[in-house]
Amino acid sequence: MLSDIPIAVNRLTVLPDIRAVAYLKAMTRLKSWLPDSFILALLATVALATVLPATGGAAPIAAWASNIAIALLFFLHGARLSREAVLGGLKQPKLHAMVLASTFVLFPLLGLGLQAAMPRLVAPELWTGILFICTLSSTVQSSIAFTSIAKGNVPAAVCAATVSNLAGIVVTPVLAGLLLHRQGGMEFGSFGQIVVELLLPFVAGQALRPWIGAWTARNRTLLSLVDRGSILLAVYSAFGAAVAEGIWHLFPPLELVRLVVANALLLGLVLALSTLAARLFGLKRADEIVLVFCGSKKSLAAGIPMATVLFAGPTVGVVLLPIMIFHQMQLMVCAVLAKRYGREPVAQGADAGGVPATTRMT
Repeated sequence: MLSDIPIAVNRLTVLPDIRAVAYLKAMTRLKSWLPDSFILALLATVALATVLPATGGAAPIAAWASNIAIALLFFLHGARLSREAVLGGLKQPKLHAMVLASTFVLFPLLGLGLQAAMPRLVAPELWTGILFICTLSSTVQSSIAFTSIAKGNVPAAVCAATVSNLAGIVVTPVLAGLLLHRQGGMEFGSFGQIVVELLLPFVAGQALRPWIGAWTARNRTLLSLVDRGSILLAVYSAFGAAVAEGIWHLFPPLELVRLVVANALLLGLVLALSTLAARLFGLKRADEIVLVFCGSKKSLAAGIPMATVLFAGPTVGVVLLPIMIFHQMQLMVCAVLAKRYGREPVAQGADAGGVPATTRMT
């Protein structure tokens, strides 16, 4: 009897540990399905713009401040972009070409196909937002994070996401013009405005990188707040104008449910086809993960400022609704996929990267 006491004590001490691990796993699983902090901040900003929109003399001031914030955002993007990461794409041209094709070719084709097959699924204005999603570049932080969690080729993911964002500055406006030129009532800002607000600040940031690059690396947390603050200001200005035009009276709750369905169809098709393409072209497992996660993401951080430049007046607020819904949806679905990939055994000698995952998924 006495000899059984240590075993009983061990069981008593191990049991809370088991419960703690189970609790942590359950909370982690629940967290992956909850809105991230940035989405909550966006929702709070939309609520503020709904209750207290910038009207009258405050409206042009808010728009002016938003334009300055967007220029600052792209300047900081240019200052932080590593040229080495871009040049690294030359090492795996096949993989990076497939990521770019998924981002800028497959997405637009699927978007147009869904609209042609189900034109009445959502309102024409929301189809504009969905098609605009198809023109955006990939995300950076979340693509790299999910690739790392899935034990994929993290260095390749860094390069693919960087190249995608760099290409998006030029490709997104061109694609948006091609896809949306027939959408009724959509007016775009001039190309000169795109150059002044997006391209020139980005080029200036790249030019000054030798002098301020180290400073930006040391102050990533501060600059992240500046990035997010710039986006929130753009959202407030855009939704304030849309609220003044009665955006919430245009789309009843059922219409928003249909928008979720349309986004789910788009995301599901891209994930399925990118996985199929990776296996048909014989990509290694680690590279398949890069294609799946980098090729299926769309950047909210790039989409919001880009929309405020490309679209005129209250149209911006309508276009932003599909982007915000798609952003949260892609995080939830890819979190599940990344964990599933991560549980699968990795073949010996496979390049799974080795860079720890970041927790910031914007």
